Amino acid sequence: MASFNKIPMFSKEDYDDWKIRMQAHLAAHDDDMWFVITDGPMKIMKVNTAVGTTEGAPQMIEKHRSEWTAEDKKKANLDNVAKDILYKTLDKNMFAKIKTCTTAKEIWEKLTQLCEGNDQTKENKLTVAIQKFDNAKMKPGETLAEFDERFSSIIIELISLGKEYSNREIALKVMRALPENGM
Repeated sequence: MASFNKIPMFSKEDYDDWKIRMQAHLAAHDDDMWFVITDGPMKIMKVNTAVGTTEGAPQMIEKHRSEWTAEDKKKANLDNVAKDILYKTLDKNMFAKIKTCTTAKEIWEKLTQLCEGNDQTKENKLTVAIQKFDNAKMKPGETLAEFDERFSSIIIELISLGKEYSNREIALKVMRALPENGM
C-alpha cells in the first residue's frame, strides 16, 4: 500500500500549487475522494424493489445503514477521511476559519472563497497581473536568470488567473523588457 504521510501543507501564498497537489493527493487515496470534495458525502444507494422501473431505469433509494457492506462503509467514510486530510494541512489560524464546516466539500469551498475571493477579487488580481506583465523590465544589476525567474512567475500567475499569451507575445515582451544597451 502506498504511503500517504506527505500531505501538502496549506499556504495561502501558494494556494494555487497547494490546490493542485491536494487534488492529486486526495485522488491517490481513493478514486471517489474527489467526488466527495466536489459533490459532498456519498450516499449509499440500492435499487428500490418496491416499485417498477421508470423509463427503463430502476428507481434508487438510500440503503439503510444496517444493509451496508464493507465497501459501502468505506465509501460512506470518505467524507471523514477527506476532512481529516484537509484538517491536517491547515495551521491554527486557517483551521479556525473552517472548523464550523461539516463536510469536506464545505471546507474546500470555504478555502477556495478565502484564497481566491469572489469574481470581483479575481478580476482585480488579473488586472494587477496584466499590469505586472505590461510593465515588466529588466532591472539595473539584475541577471538574465533573475529576470527570467521573475518574469516566469508573472506568466504563471497570469495562467492561474485564466490569462494566456502566445509564445510570440511573450517573446516580444521579453525582447522589449531587456535593456537597450545590452547587459
